[in-house]
Amino acid sequence: MEIKHGETIFNNSLAFIRERLADIFSGLVFWLPVGILVLIGSYFFSNLEDFGQKFLSFFMSDEVVYPGLGIVLWIIVFLLTGLLLKTTRVADFLSGIPIFGLLFRKKGGRIISVGKLMALTPCLFLYSPTCPSYGWILSEEIIRVADEEVEFKLLNVYYPNVPSIMTGQIFPVRQESVIKLGNPSREIIDLLLYALRSPESIRYIPWEDESESEFRRRAWLFGLNIAEYQAG
Repeated sequence: MEIKHGETIFNNSLAFIRERLADIFSGLVFWLPVGILVLIGSYFFSNLEDFGQKFLSFFMSDEVVYPGLGIVLWIIVFLLTGLLLKTTRVADFLSGIPIFGLLFRKKGGRIISVGKLMALTPCLFLYSPTCPSYGWILSEEIIRVADEEVEFKLLNVYYPNVPSIMTGQIFPVRQESVIKLGNPSREIIDLLLYALRSPESIRYIPWEDESESEFRRRAWLFGLNIAEYQAG
């Protein structure tokens, strides 16, 4: 009995240690990226401050170059540069540079941001016949052949890279291969970030001009056997 009691205590102690080690690891996983961001931010901040103060030293005496003026200088530089790119044709000139110019295109080349994604309609599109993928509907294109409008439409779908949601690809996808989602964009972003938070369900909704029978038939492409649905 004493041996079994000792084994029980030993096993409970090991279980307790394993649980605490798991807690320590969870805390490390949380604070490690935060620490990395703080280190990068402090390094970036200190170097900007240092460069700014050295630049000001050429025009001002060291007695009046107070701490923080270096950062203020860079804020002014960034502001003036942004206004220059926005109000002049400098950005148009820079946009002609291969690859690098993508950052300066005013039309058709905007950088995707979280705010922009939040305003777009999330969707699933058929990346392959057996693999639907999450994305966002950017725009709709009307197709013409020999100046005649055809029956099908192409949707420009933004396909994000994971975990960097802000970078991705744009695919032209036929409308029948895209199904809109009624979930908020925030829930889809959480799903793409390794399912940090999962919604209660993924809501499929039809197109505005799509009948119930057409919606049911098309939903089979996405692995659904829909008995009923609610639009909106």
